[in-house]
Amino acid sequence: PEEPGEAAFARRIDPAREPGLSPEQRRHMAEVERAQRHRALQRRLRGRNTLLALGIGAVTLGIYGYTFYSVSQERFLDELEQEAEAARARS
Repeated sequence: PEEPGEAAFARRIDPAREPGLSPEQRRHMAEVERAQRHRALQRRLRGRNTLLALGIGAVTLGIYGYTFYSVSQERFLDELEQEAEAARARS
């Protein structure tokens, strides 16, 4: 009475309605299902955490790089030194 194309091992059963299952077997099936849901949640969270870490790292490196770029563009100390040298030369 199986449907064509459906294998016996892939048939989903309802433990509450399945005759012949002991309470211990039903409890074990519930534990296995709970463990599978927990593993799936961990995989999904690991992916999100990885993306978050990459995003934070990219922002950090961007700020770091921009800081170096902006400091290298600052010339006001050079101008002050040139003015100080000119003042020393005049005196």
